[in-house]
Amino acid sequence: MRIATWNVNSVRSRLPRLLPWLDQRQPDVVCLQETKLPDDAFTELLGDEFANRGYQVAHHGEGRWNGVALASRVGLDDVVRGLPDEPGFPKPEARAVTATCDGLRVTSVYVPNGRTPDDPHYTYKLAWLAALRDTVAADPQHSVVCGDMNIAPTDADVWDPALFIGATHVTPAERAALGELTALGLRDVVRDRWPDDRVFSYWDYRAGRFHQDLGMRIDLVLAAGPVAARVAAAWVDREARKGSAPSDHAPVIVDLDTAPDGNIGPVVPPPSRPARRK
Repeated sequence: MRIATWNVNSVRSRLPRLLPWLDQRQPDVVCLQETKLPDDAFTELLGDEFANRGYQVAHHGEGRWNGVALASRVGLDDVVRGLPDEPGFPKPEARAVTATCDGLRVTSVYVPNGRTPDDPHYTYKLAWLAALRDTVAADPQHSVVCGDMNIAPTDADVWDPALFIGATHVTPAERAALGELTALGLRDVVRDRWPDDRVFSYWDYRAGRFHQDLGMRIDLVLAAGPVAARVAAAWVDREARKGSAPSDHAPVIVDLDTAPDGNIGPVVPPPSRPARRK
């Protein structure tokens, strides 16, 4: 099974790139963030395109901001839009959608940015992450959380830690909230795969930062231990960040293997070099 997540930063703007990417990468489950469309407009724009490719789709959107989607070719059951006891700013926003896909409880998330540590949006971010933790805690052994977490897990996940001192995405409280998710048994599968490599998923549009590889790793796939044990490959698809009119995020792709007897297969050893190119 191939699982992918991508903050497209407006699905309408990214449509000429999204559809060819789906055809090329062929994900079985794809999570999208920042769709920036209400549900009816998303269906009108992409409903047939996904259906023609064999996907069922659940979308949770609100218009100009936010918006998440979950598309699957391996089942889409028990769909839940939002999180139980979800905080709002001031009302709940379209930041999470969850469904069961081939036995996995997959959640596509767009975590609040937080703005600055002294902004009310930062408090909202921490409360939202707590609600996500409580949701995953209901069934952590089958959970896969994919999306734009707006948190760089460690200093190795930003291009220059000194420049981020006092900023969001790297504060101890945000990283502790992410740690509460992983404490449930979820693994950061890309970092597991590339423990010592420079791997980013987001590059600001300004100042040619992508071409200089001045980025951050804030788009994550967090998988339950039994699911993480099936990981055969995990990488950031930098090719999708190249060219004209890209999103400022690149997709993250994870391949899961299953042993012939149906039991969880072994972890495939990583190759000698990371699957990323400038």
